[in-house]
Amino acid sequence: MLPARLASDQNGAVLVEATVMMIIILVFVLGSIEFLFVFYQWNAATKAVQIGARLAAVSDPVALGLNNLSTAVEDSSLSPGDRMPFFEVTCNGATMSCKCVGNCVGVSGYSTEAMNTIIFGRGSSSCTDATSFYSAGMCDIFSRIRPENVTITYVQTGLGYVGRPGGPVPTVVVALQNLPFEFFFLRGLLGFKNIPIPALTTAITGEDLSTAAPL
Repeated sequence: MLPARLASDQNGAVLVEATVMMIIILVFVLGSIEFLFVFYQWNAATKAVQIGARLAAVSDPVALGLNNLSTAVEDSSLSPGDRMPFFEVTCNGATMSCKCVGNCVGVSGYSTEAMNTIIFGRGSSSCTDATSFYSAGMCDIFSRIRPENVTITYVQTGLGYVGRPGGPVPTVVVALQNLPFEFFFLRGLLGFKNIPIPALTTAITGEDLSTAAPL
């Protein structure tokens, strides 16, 4: 009977098996390429954060008034030469605001210009015009980084003194936020999306806190 013949018919079996195996191999190959690209993104983001921390250490602070803090606290009970009081200022590019804990005399707001210097490089508003390491910003290393993906924290860790002409000497911590990995093949194939890049951080000791300072 026809149903019995169809049930025992082996014609086309090899084609079906080959098709199934090709799909599995294709997913494996594309997935391998995708994860190599994800690894590249991780490395590029890590390097960008390092560049951002170095820039932040020798640029005008994103927290307005921070570079005058060491002289501003003289108006309190502190005298020149005293140890700087504790402060921690966190500037969030997503909210375009700075939050200060501790002694925050004179710290008055958020500087978009200072943040742009760290993201785009000195004297730039683009991610594609860096001509040297000196002029490179974070997005010249990893093009998807924008101000809203960065937080910068200035923490007093014991260096500097009240009345120091160059301002306080905080530890500067640059971190990423709200930046997902970018998938191409696996995004549609397996629904990989919105997997965030970890909050990579780099800390460095602040120096002149002035954009006029050399790198």
